[in-house]
Amino acid sequence: MNTDPIADMLTRIRNANAVQHASTSMPASKVKANIARILASEGFIDSFEVKQNGVGNTLTVKLRYGQEGQPAIQGIRRVSSPGRRVYRKSHELPRAQGGLGVVVVSTSQGMMADRDARRRKLGGEIVCEVW
Repeated sequence: MNTDPIADMLTRIRNANAVQHASTSMPASKVKANIARILASEGFIDSFEVKQNGVGNTLTVKLRYGQEGQPAIQGIRRVSSPGRRVYRKSHELPRAQGGLGVVVVSTSQGMMADRDARRRKLGGEIVCEVW
């Protein structure tokens, strides 16, 4: 049993990045798929895929690397946790690395990047930061 599956996902991505694996797999959920969708749209990962297994689904994330093998994800951090939820209004949303990264925000209209949440004037729970 895992008490924080999102932190587990971020740790799997961080560890696979550190040893330069091409991809990493984990148990799937809608929240994890939404986070992977945001990371893919922002250019931090190449792609993701949810596969049907016998009992549950598996999320496979294909990592992105540069020309000389440097990872696209330089850092990844969980902000809100099950024991300490962090909520912000739209004008209080942080910028990851001065706008070079992305902050994943869970809003009333679904998961989205901080730029989209600011544009739509939506606040919510800050899930993680990626730069």
